[in-house]
Amino acid sequence: MSSYDIIVVGSGPGGYVTAIRASQLGLKTAIVEKESLGGVCLNWGCIPTKALLKSAQVFDYLKHAGDYGLSVKEYDKDFDAVVNRSRNVAAGMSKGVQFLMKKNKIDVLNGFGKVLPGKKVSVTLDSKTEEYSASHIILATGARSRELPALPQDGKKVIGYREAMTLPKQPKKLIVVGSGAIGIEFAYFYNAMGTEVTIVEYLDRIVPVEDEDVSKQLERSFKKSGINILTSAEVTAVDTQGKGVTATIKTNKGEQQLEADVVLSAVGIKTNIENLGLEDVGIAVDRDKILVNDFYQTNIPGYYAIGDVTSGQALAHVASAEGILCVEKIAGQQVEALDYGNIPGCTYCFPEIASVGMTEAQAKEKGFDIKVGKFPFSASGKAQAGGNSEGFVKVIFDAKYGEWLGCHMIGVGVTDMIAEAVLGRKLETTGHEVLKTVHPHPTMSEAVMEAVADAYGEVIHL
Repeated sequence: MSSYDIIVVGSGPGGYVTAIRASQLGLKTAIVEKESLGGVCLNWGCIPTKALLKSAQVFDYLKHAGDYGLSVKEYDKDFDAVVNRSRNVAAGMSKGVQFLMKKNKIDVLNGFGKVLPGKKVSVTLDSKTEEYSASHIILATGARSRELPALPQDGKKVIGYREAMTLPKQPKKLIVVGSGAIGIEFAYFYNAMGTEVTIVEYLDRIVPVEDEDVSKQLERSFKKSGINILTSAEVTAVDTQGKGVTATIKTNKGEQQLEADVVLSAVGIKTNIENLGLEDVGIAVDRDKILVNDFYQTNIPGYYAIGDVTSGQALAHVASAEGILCVEKIAGQQVEALDYGNIPGCTYCFPEIASVGMTEAQAKEKGFDIKVGKFPFSASGKAQAGGNSEGFVKVIFDAKYGEWLGCHMIGVGVTDMIAEAVLGRKLETTGHEVLKTVHPHPTMSEAVMEAVADAYGEVIHL
C-alpha cells in the first residue's frame, strides 16, 4: 500500500491548490479525482461561465456599435461556437492543472475516493479498488446543484448550472429560479444571446445577499435589458409533459403559469458528502456540512475538510485560502485563522457586482454609527468614455474610528476593483488614508476614492 504525508480528496480550487502548497512545503502528496482535474470551478463553473459571459458581452458591443461611431453591417451569433469556445477554455485550464501536478510531483489517483478508519483512503475506478494511507487526509469534495422537491431536475427541461453551459440548442424562453450569482450570470448570458428570460426569486429582491442599493440598480439594469423579474415568488410545480415546460409560480398576487423551453434551477448547492465514508470514520457532520475547527481539523485526528463541504462561504477563493492555511498548519507554520468577514464576493453579469464586508443594513443592525459615501459611475470620465456609466461605488465607514466596514460596487469591471477594499480592510486602513491615497485618472478605480470623499463630505466631482 502506497503511503503519503498528505492525500487530498477532490481536485477543485480547494483541493489542487492545497496539494500544490503541501508539495511546496516538502510533504509527499497525492490527490484523488473522480472526473476532471480542476473540479467544478475549472470545468463547469467559474471559468467556462466567464467565457460564455465574454461572448455575450462582445455580442452586446456589436449590437451597440453605433454608440461608438462604428458601423457593423452584418453580425450574428453561433450558439454552438460560443459553447465550444467555453469548453475549450475549460479544457485548457484543466490541462494547466495537470501540468502543475506533474511540476510539483503530486501523484494523481483517478477514481472515487472514500475515507477509511486508520488514516486510509480507498480509490475506486471501474470496479477496481486500491487503498492508500496518509498521515493527513484532506476532504475537498465540493458541492453540486441543489434540487428542490417542487423542481426535480431531469437534465433536459429542468436543468442545473452544468447543463445550462452545454445546451444543445438555445432556448427561446428560459425561467431562472434563484437570483444568486449563478442564476444572475445565466440570466444575463441567455438574455444577451436573445432568449426571453424570467427570473423567479423567493425573497423580496434579486441578489438578496448584496446591499439593497445594489439590488435596486441591478433590477433597473436587467429590466432595461428586457429581463422579466418576479420577486417574493416561488415555483410550486413544473409540468414537463408537453413540448416545453409549464411552471406554476406563486406570488403575493396569487398563482400564475409561465411557459418556457427550459427551467434553470439555481437555488443553491448541496455538498458532496455522501458515500465518502464519513460515518465509518466517525467524522461529525451538521446540516450537510463537515464540522471543522479554525484550521480545518475534523473531530477525528488526521482528517481535515476544506471548501464547500465546510461552513465558510462556498467560493473558489475561500476554498483555496482554507486549503493553504490547513497544510501550513500541518507543516508547523505560524498561521492565523481566516477572517470570513473580509471575503470578497463577485457576480459577473453586466453590470458586474463586487462587494466585501457589511452592507449598510448590517452595519446599522450591529449598532455602528456610520458614514456612507456613494459615487455614481455617471460622474466618472472613464465610465462615460467607455460608454457604460451604470452603477456606483458605495462605501461604509465607522464614524467613530474610521474603520472601513463595507464596500459595494456595481458597474463595468468592478470585480477587478474590489481587491483594493479587501486589502485596505486587511491592513486596517481608515477612510482618511484611502482619501489621501492618490488614485490614477481617468480610471474606474477613482470612484473608490470619490465615494470615500463623499462619506467625509469632501467629494469634488459630484
